[in-house]
Amino acid sequence: MSSSNELRSVSVLLLQARNTQDMEAQEQHCFLERCRIEPDQLDSVNLPLVDEVPDATILKQYDAFFIGGAGEYSAAQDYPWMEGALNLIRYAHDESIPTFGSCWGHQLIARGLGGKVEHDPEKAELGCHHVQLTEAGRTDELLQSFPDSFLVNMGHHDRVTLLPPGGVELADNKSQPNEAFRMRKKPMYGTQFHSELDRHREAERLNKYRAYYVDQLHSEEIFQEVMNSLRDTTEVDHLMYDFLCRFAAK
Repeated sequence: MSSSNELRSVSVLLLQARNTQDMEAQEQHCFLERCRIEPDQLDSVNLPLVDEVPDATILKQYDAFFIGGAGEYSAAQDYPWMEGALNLIRYAHDESIPTFGSCWGHQLIARGLGGKVEHDPEKAELGCHHVQLTEAGRTDELLQSFPDSFLVNMGHHDRVTLLPPGGVELADNKSQPNEAFRMRKKPMYGTQFHSELDRHREAERLNKYRAYYVDQLHSEEIFQEVMNSLRDTTEVDHLMYDFLCRFAAK
């Protein structure tokens, strides 16, 4: 992996909630790939495995703050480390630290700033789907170069049902609203879709949690249909890189 010249001096903190070292490492690698940065530019805090969530002022040490997914945890539930995680988000918002949440991270941003997240299996999305930009999304400084409709990789059972005060919806689809949003006048974005995953990384992730998804879908055949649905998501490939270039590059 070769870091982009524009981003070689950028430092990133990644917040994770992964129970196993293999998925912790896989997620870190996915963020490195999509951000186009080197391993020495990324530090991580894996919430279930730390004794204590760092004080939010740790964010002063970084140029950007990313929040990943969470295969075993719900953004609608409480855990011993949840309040510390939400405090990091509130601090990032107040200090205008460039922040990007993917899937669970998107939900956590919404919850931390006063929105509503619900566990809603009936609205679950898994595999590759289209989303559409809203009017605000079509003029947003980060998304305005995107086509009106584009493919994304998904895997969620929770969803943001109410944006926080100051939240601006940037994308939706036929299934549900709030597929992407930002905080008004802040460099803070969330995508319900997995902006860190291309089709191959999505397949890795689904296979890792295969038993869980087969159980949820009640069928190995349906799970295989989801796997077969995966496609390249060309537009999203550069979203996190664009975010860093626009908001964090020195």
